Amino acid sequence: MAIAKSELILNEDGSIYHLNLKPEHISNTVITVGDPDRVDQITKYFDTIECRIQKREFHTQTGMYQGERITVISTGIGTDNIDIVLNELDALVNIDFKTRKIKSNRTSLNIIRIGTSGAIQPEIPMDSFIVSQIAIGFDSLLHFYDSKHIQIPEIARSLTSHLEWHIDKSTPYAVGFDKNLGVHMLSTETLLGITVTNVGFYGPQGRILRLSTSDDKLNEKMALFTYGINKITNLEMETAGIYGMAKLLGHNAVSMNAILANRSTGEFSKNPAETIDKLILYTLYKIVSYNKQLKI
Repeated sequence: MAIAKSELILNEDGSIYHLNLKPEHISNTVITVGDPDRVDQITKYFDTIECRIQKREFHTQTGMYQGERITVISTGIGTDNIDIVLNELDALVNIDFKTRKIKSNRTSLNIIRIGTSGAIQPEIPMDSFIVSQIAIGFDSLLHFYDSKHIQIPEIARSLTSHLEWHIDKSTPYAVGFDKNLGVHMLSTETLLGITVTNVGFYGPQGRILRLSTSDDKLNEKMALFTYGINKITNLEMETAGIYGMAKLLGHNAVSMNAILANRSTGEFSKNPAETIDKLILYTLYKIVSYNKQLKI
């Protein structure tokens, strides 16, 4: 059955509604970033760039890096934008825009987030890199989808109890990274972590400027939570949504986090741009080596 025009919205030029992209504009390897300006920070290392397209906060460039075709796209901040980006990326490869029907042969994308993050454990070094093994969402995105089968309910239940989670807040959910892609991103230069995805930057992450929070001990309680031998390592705003939507749609995702702040010690990076640049080069190197392995 063809998908209705109100559900799959295309622009007059045949591109997908929000991203303004056509299927030929994207690669099967996609790097996501929050900041539209960070797209240029990555593609400045590319050998060639075949397209540059921007609409709203969604800035996309596709090009070649060391023989690998890679797309870089900005999502903007938050899992509400992740819902748009992941659904539309999937539509670009798995829906025929002419017939408006789902393709019989599905394409799986490799989706790698490069983002900034704040640590909540005092021992995590400033300017270090964390690969998110598990992401815990404090947003409600995944609860709008039939998603129980890809969640890790025991983590969510244990954390909800530990935090004495208020009934008025969205129920946390937990999702893991793609094991093959995620493990490949590890090295002696990275840490493996549990990442919490928050619905905001200030109150939801325990920051107090002029407004008090409903639980001023939230970060302290999160820092004390354990799952087996693992602790929550860092906070950010997109990873859980990416992991959940990717798994539901049959894509592979991993989140790479540059630690620019330590919420426990109150520190902030002295060289944030340098740290992000190092993570970009590290991730590009890992993407190339991963894709070469797949070709062997």
